[in-house]
This record gives sequence, structure tokens and C-alpha cells, in this order.
Amino acid sequence: MKYQPVIGLEVHVQLLTDTKIFCGCSTTFGAEPNSQTCPVCLGLPGALPVLNKKVVEFAIKAGLATNCSITPRSIFARKNYFYPDLPKGYQISQFEEPICQHGWLDIQLEGEALKRIGITRIHMEEDAGKLVHGELSGGNDGSGVDLNRACTPLLEVVSEPDLRSSDEAVTYLKQLHQIVTWLGICDGNMEEGSFRCDANVSVMPVGAEKYGTRAEIKNVNSFKFVKQAIEYEIQRQIDLIEDGGTVVQETRLYDPNSGKTRSMRSKEEAHDYRYFPDPDLVPLVIGPEWVERSRRELPELPEQRQQRFIVELGLPPYDAEVLTASRGLADYFEAGVAAHGNAKAVGNWIMGEITRGLNDNGLVIEACPVTPVQLAELLKLIDLGTISGKIAKTVFDEMWRSGKSPELIVAEQGLVQVSDTGAIEAIIDEIMAANAGQVAEYRGGKEKVFGFFVGQVMKASKGKANPAVVNDLLLSKLRG
Repeated sequence: MKYQPVIGLEVHVQLLTDTKIFCGCSTTFGAEPNSQTCPVCLGLPGALPVLNKKVVEFAIKAGLATNCSITPRSIFARKNYFYPDLPKGYQISQFEEPICQHGWLDIQLEGEALKRIGITRIHMEEDAGKLVHGELSGGNDGSGVDLNRACTPLLEVVSEPDLRSSDEAVTYLKQLHQIVTWLGICDGNMEEGSFRCDANVSVMPVGAEKYGTRAEIKNVNSFKFVKQAIEYEIQRQIDLIEDGGTVVQETRLYDPNSGKTRSMRSKEEAHDYRYFPDPDLVPLVIGPEWVERSRRELPELPEQRQQRFIVELGLPPYDAEVLTASRGLADYFEAGVAAHGNAKAVGNWIMGEITRGLNDNGLVIEACPVTPVQLAELLKLIDLGTISGKIAKTVFDEMWRSGKSPELIVAEQGLVQVSDTGAIEAIIDEIMAANAGQVAEYRGGKEKVFGFFVGQVMKASKGKANPAVVNDLLLSKLRG
């Protein structure tokens, strides 16, 4: 029997606010344990939450960017469960009336048609604290609770169970990640937990209408691990069913070391948290003028920018996709095009040398030591024939290291391209005289020898000879 996976994702997006969702404590990552707390996020009796307006603004923008409708009146609820890192014994979240509902994202796998993935809801909530074990807690055998993260603002983005493979899940996840970082509402740092995913996975026989029993894989924090966890869980459930077993509804954890999921706790009911409206927080009313103001403040989104790069700048779809991987990269590209004019040439250098430099040095585009204007100046030197493309890479490396302008580097190092036919002819004559055998081979029909002569001329000129002039003169002389 063949089986069809059914996958839904719940993504927790930590918001880039300076302070927490219901108090004024800092959200800075990596501070001393329990140094960013107050009576509100510690859950002390009598402490009252006050909603952070910036959280609401970020939630509205996330909803608009994912085609959701914004709920005019939403409420906060208490989600009741006991865990050591949850000081109040409940989490303030949203349940019956979330701020955003009924959205969607379109995804496309290579060679496949566009597929629409529904978004059930986006709601605001507070994060819990963090359990710290072993040496990190101050003792090899002990555990501690760090409540710095408690009350940090989150958006939970819940998809419909529309995903049918691990590849679809990762594509959807990457697209959502791109949107929230593009909007500037989340830094997207998966290692620090700013963007993490719970995957609900079930399988059913192909052609069946009723979904199978699902297992929830909690807090997967990389695209690679999401793919591996889903694939393992799909196969685990298929093997279990075919061996005569029954899939139980439960929460599981993914272990990247073993590549397996393991049971964490059973979950007999889908909703067992005894939600009820939080009596300390009044309903949130969002008027249409607030929604429209937020809509006007939205930047041009990645998909829109891709299409503009294709239509207005003539970029191939692949280039447009790569150059809109982040908002910073797209901004850098457009600044380079404005300073130079040739979109394809600027894009090639960004996808080549700029990306190589960033990856080698662990930098983001915002920290690139070569500015878009400097890159444009380098490309202009190539256009003018002042330097060759090969020499340009040497100049680029020095620009990256020193921050100097390309004109200054070329002048200081004497890298001006040689286009003087007389000087190049003299070099060619010497090389042909010293390699009479290869000359005879070429004239005898072995045209591959031509590359040997080009290499020798470029070597003799220390890479400064104009390649086009070299090719023309060589062809003329070798053909005799």
C-alpha cells in the first residue's frame, strides 16, 4: 500500500522589539540569566500585563504580507499548562479570536506547478523561559531556569495541513522566513531560536479522505533538520502501520545526532489547555485606518521585487530569485545598478565575488566592505578596457582587504591593461619563435593548441594584455 504524508507547520517567530510583549524588560539575547526580568514576566502575584503596541504593528504587517485578513476585535487567552519555565502556570496567547486569519502563501518546487498553502491563523503570544542543564546551570548535575526569555513577544503562524512532502514544507518555511526578515520584524536567527518550527506529521493511504493520526515534532531549528525530521517521521509511521501497529497522537523531539524522532509526551486531545479569556487584558480593537496605514508602510515584498527585476531590468528568473534572497541583498544590487547601469553585470559580480567574500568571512551583505558604488567603479574600469576581467578579481580582493578605490589600486600596482598592439605583437613573436613545434601543430589542424598560446602570452604579460587583442593578433599570426 502506498501512503500520502500530510504535514502542517506551526512556526514561532520571535519579534524584533526592544522590550517584551507585556512589560518593559529588554529582549536582548545572551544576557546574564534572570537579569532581564520583572514582576510581570516572573509571574508574581498582583503584577499586571500591558500590551506592547509595536507587537501589534508587527503582527498586522505579517498578516498583510501573508494575505491574511486582520481581525477587527481580537482577545488574549490564558493557555494553561505546568512546566518549570512557565512561571505563571499559564501562557498568555490567543485562541478563539487571533489577530490574523485565513491567509496563504504560494510555493513552487522546481519543475512543478504553483501550489497554494493555506495559513489558518497568526496569533500573538508570550514565550516561556528556558531550562538550563548541567554545567551551564552552574553545576554538573543540576538544572536551572533562565526567565530572560519569558514574556518575549512571539507570533505563531499556523498553516493548513496542505503540505505533502518534506520539500514542500522546507520551501514554505524558507518563504515565510524570507518574508518576516524582509519586513524587519524578526532577525530569523534559527540557532538562537528566533525562528523555530513545530511540524505536525501524519500519513494516510493514497486516495483516502480521512487524515491519519498525527505526531507533533517540537522546536526544530534549522531547514535541514526540518527536512530530516519530517522524512524520518513519515517513514516511522509507515513502518509502524505496516507492522500492524497504531500511530498515537503525541509530541516528539528530533535528535539531529541520531537523525531520529523520539517520544516526548502523549497528547490524547488536540486542545487540552483549558483556554479562557485573560481577565487582565481588554479586547484589542483594530480599526480599518490602522490596517490601511500598515499596508502603506509595507515594503515591496520579495515576490514583487523578483518580478520587477525580471520585467524592468531583464534579469533571468534564477538571478532575480538569488538577488532577492534578502532585502539587504536586493537593496545592494539596486544601488549597484543605479551606479553602473548594467544589471546583469552587477548581478553576476554580486552572485560571484561578493557572495564568495561574504561566505568566506561569515558576513552579511550589510557588512560588506565593498560598497555598491565601489563595485560599479570596478565594473566601469572593465568596460573602458582599463583592466581585464581577470585583473579585476585581483583588484576586488584588494578592495575587500583595504577599502581602497579600484582606481587607486590599479594605479598603485600598475595593473592597467595593455592594449598596445605593438607591445603584444612583440610578445607573440617571441613565444611563437620559442614554440615552433606547437605552431606547426596548430597549422596542421590541431586548433586546441591555440589555448596554449593565449596562456603563454598572458603569462608573459603578467595578465595585463588585453585578451581580445591577444586573440585577434594570435589568430592572424598563427594562420600565417
